[in-house]
Amino acid sequence: MALNKKPVTGMKDILPEEMRIREYVQGVIRDTYHRFGFVSIETPCMESIANLTSRQGGDNEKLIFKILKRGEKLNIAEAVCEDEVVDGGLRYDLTVPLVRYYSNNAAGLPSPFKALQMGNAWRAERPQRGRFRQFIQCDIDILGEPSNLAEIELILATTTTLGRLGFRNFEVRINDRQILKAMAAYSGFPQESYDSVFIILDKMDKIGLEGVEAELLENGFAKECIDRYLDLYRGLESAENGIAYLADKLQEAPGRSGADSDMDIKAVMEGLQEIIDSVSATQTAEFKMVFDATLVRGMSYYTGTIYEVAIPQYGGSCGGGGRYDAMVGKFTGKDVPACGFSIGFERIVMLLLENGFQVPDKPKCRAYLVEKGVGGKALCDIIAKAQQEREDGTQVLVARMNKNKKFQKEQLAAEGYEEIEEFYREELKR
Repeated sequence: MALNKKPVTGMKDILPEEMRIREYVQGVIRDTYHRFGFVSIETPCMESIANLTSRQGGDNEKLIFKILKRGEKLNIAEAVCEDEVVDGGLRYDLTVPLVRYYSNNAAGLPSPFKALQMGNAWRAERPQRGRFRQFIQCDIDILGEPSNLAEIELILATTTTLGRLGFRNFEVRINDRQILKAMAAYSGFPQESYDSVFIILDKMDKIGLEGVEAELLENGFAKECIDRYLDLYRGLESAENGIAYLADKLQEAPGRSGADSDMDIKAVMEGLQEIIDSVSATQTAEFKMVFDATLVRGMSYYTGTIYEVAIPQYGGSCGGGGRYDAMVGKFTGKDVPACGFSIGFERIVMLLLENGFQVPDKPKCRAYLVEKGVGGKALCDIIAKAQQEREDGTQVLVARMNKNKKFQKEQLAAEGYEEIEEFYREELKR
């Protein structure tokens, strides 16, 4: 039987040129985040299916690669539903595993806990530019810090990283889920319909105000609620300070009820302005903080501040995150303040590749080509020489010499090996 040489659809093999850039980017990310006091952790790639389907991950829960039970536990013949044959799945992000990790180990962790994770995640979605079914996520999270200091540190760490990678003039768009709820309440939408309204609002950049209005009407919402809602966004377009404008308007909020009635919208707005002002006053990278009242983000676990990085060259989001204060409580019964930021690693690598990025400060590269038949003490001497050069900072490749030596040397030169030294049996005997 002939084997299939192609990788699984939506996943890819990575050639050496791209791998060098990926390793460099990971190194910059790790180094920068460590400078901000984040510590590296690791979680398994597989999680309990109950954790992955806890209604925390929004539409991503529809994209899980599920794993069958093993051995005697798997009884497909008698199973009547999926739950009887599935007990695990590949993680679709790093946040759910982090929360489980923290819930199990909080007693031995510092508070606040600043975590850095890098690892693969998997989603069974339609592959497209900059988006694959297997991809690396690079997350930083702060657990146990209730103040805006968490958001400020996360945004500064991520934007500093992007600046070190050469990105300029990008935007960090910021909003708050509580503001979204207050705007919906002000407009008179029923509280149970907020998520449906936000899903439509999230399309604003693609379909515009008129498109949002049409979809809201199509979904049966009252026209007076829709008019009041969209008037808020029209007012934002002409407002000199969108946060101040909404702070004044939303104080009225006649439709607020239930949990929303306890919300201090003025305090929320002041907190958001503090984040923007603090980041803008201390940033080292070249970017702009932008308040965006249409920013939604799909994860249902967000409870407060949300943000995204928009890079003009990409034309979309290249990272994002937010506050998820109620998620740890799903595991432990006690809520813990939590906030995170995930950088769009695959999209960043794609942009660097498309723009001809070269890894800077490459170590000197040298290749040793050893003729077949060279062994014993002579081979040990060659390897010892390579080891000494490696200690001195040179990258040394030791490889057997191919029959087509000319082609082999051309390949090595293309990979960046400036010097190639050849070792022959007869010469080594002298």
